[in-house]
Amino acid sequence: MRRSFVRLAWALGPVWLAACGGPEPGVSAQGTPLAAAVAQTAGAGLPELRAGQLAAARSQFESALRADPDRMAALNDLALTYYLEGRFEAARQLLDEVVAKGASPEQQAALVNLAELYSLEGYLTAAQAHLESARAIDPARPEPVYATALFLDGRGDPDAARLVKDALRLDADGSARRALAFVYPEEKTHLDALVAEASGEREQAVSRWRELKAGRFPSLAQAAERHLEEEP
Repeated sequence: MRRSFVRLAWALGPVWLAACGGPEPGVSAQGTPLAAAVAQTAGAGLPELRAGQLAAARSQFESALRADPDRMAALNDLALTYYLEGRFEAARQLLDEVVAKGASPEQQAALVNLAELYSLEGYLTAAQAHLESARAIDPARPEPVYATALFLDGRGDPDAARLVKDALRLDADGSARRALAFVYPEEKTHLDALVAEASGEREQAVSRWRELKAGRFPSLAQAAERHLEEEP
């Protein structure tokens, strides 16, 4: 599957891979982008992934898997390299294997990533089920809570505000939010807006909602408009 636009925006700073306007092939008009979870916190392949060097990152992850085929964290992160190239089905197959064979932290990351794939494609019931499964594995892990808040807000569910506050409480040092990867810039803008709103930073929240309203995703534009209408 060919993508006209791919960008991985990390919380530590955006990395451009290519740029072009317009919607993504394979993304439903009802789709809502969420966030991607990296399973490894350090190691070979991650610097390349952060830099948008997908072929180099893939080579490193594949090397790790040749040395240890049961290293499911590397398999999750390998799946992200395919996802970033728009090869959704290849990514899905690898993520399904992580869910089937991985330990709890690896399963959680893979479930979050599968949820984003389903959400982008408009399969919202499947996306929600994967998010619920991820949260059930370890309710104290913030990443699935952040992703669920993004998903619910995209659907107009007011419970998203509570979940953002829960995620911030669980992520007191902000490390989980910094480790999230955002395939589309709108994802980070969306999370920044929700966090600013939850933290009482009204001006920053309004700025982010206005930016999101002008974005490419109808569900996020509608969410932004709703939040702006609620402003006094």
